[in-house]
Amino acid sequence: MLRRIKLQSPSAQAPQQAAAGGVIAGPGLVAGVDFTSRPSKRKPIVVALGRFDGQSARLDAIQPHAGFDEFAAWLQAPGDWVGAFDLPFGLPRELIDALRWPTDWLPLMRHYAALSRQQIRDTFAAFCDARPVGSKFAHRRCDGPAGSSPSMKWVNPPVAFMLHAGVPLLIDAGVHLPGLHEGDPRRVAVEGYPRLLARAVLGQRSYKSDDKAKQTPERLIARKDLIDALEQGRTPLGLRLRLSHAQRDALVADASGDRLDAVLCLLQAAWARAQPDHGRPLDADPLEGWIVTAVVV
Repeated sequence: MLRRIKLQSPSAQAPQQAAAGGVIAGPGLVAGVDFTSRPSKRKPIVVALGRFDGQSARLDAIQPHAGFDEFAAWLQAPGDWVGAFDLPFGLPRELIDALRWPTDWLPLMRHYAALSRQQIRDTFAAFCDARPVGSKFAHRRCDGPAGSSPSMKWVNPPVAFMLHAGVPLLIDAGVHLPGLHEGDPRRVAVEGYPRLLARAVLGQRSYKSDDKAKQTPERLIARKDLIDALEQGRTPLGLRLRLSHAQRDALVADASGDRLDAVLCLLQAAWARAQPDHGRPLDADPLEGWIVTAVVV
């Protein structure tokens, strides 16, 4: 459930210093990223770009990136944005302790990046095989409030490989990850989770599928209902999405939901831009990371 729903009201001058000591970025550029660990022309990394005015987020452009190189070039370019990225930024502390991996975030990410995908798969499978049925995977503290998959999962969805591919790109680009890694304060990356916002509107209704056989009229209707709610501000975030007619039609027509997921992340980034310290919970785990708009309880 989304509980952190009270938006701040920053002035147009950014950044500001909040009373609690966290920075409020204020209105400005925002980005939402639907990430994939194997980008291609058929299934690219999708970046939604827009502008937050304090009350609404306007979608300006959708940029597909068919490879890591062009996505990395976008990350590394000078800018002034807050972006929500649909990939995990950390691993479960329980898993890290069991494997005796580094317990500081940056050394851990360097260690993890040096492994091959096969090594990751074998290591995580061995960890799961040694555990009882019903608790095979270790979870981060933020998984429960967000309803997200464990970040060590290597299939359906392969979020462990998304972390493996994506986080090193963020580190190398020098972006700032609040609570995890100091970087360029004008390029801020937070971990997003589009399904969290979609679920607040649709419940358990599905709105997308990569499988053409499952791209049903019911999912089409769900996308329309979700976009209607986003445009009208009928979400716990209290923000309106501003679209052109052509943009709306394109989001509805994308049965894979990749563009819509990027736009959902865009709204999460806009919410984060208005919050002290970008919405990071005070008790967020500095090793596991946190998911924007989901509260660790």
